[in-house]
Amino acid sequence: MPMQTEHELHRRRRSRNVGLGLVLVAFVALVFALTVVKVRQGDLMEAYDHQPRVSVVPQEEVSQ
Repeated sequence: MPMQTEHELHRRRRSRNVGLGLVLVAFVALVFALTVVKVRQGDLMEAYDHQPRVSVVPQEEVSQ
């Protein structure tokens, strides 16, 4: 039984799939890198409760 040669359509489809896979891997790497940077800069991160943090609010002077 002879080996079937690969059709040109399959080669084009495979190259598109490889290209799309590389784009998806690059996107995942970008999202991961942005997440790592944001987590490492945790002191700048705000919570989702929309309340100002104590460390950010300026302290009021006590007048006596």
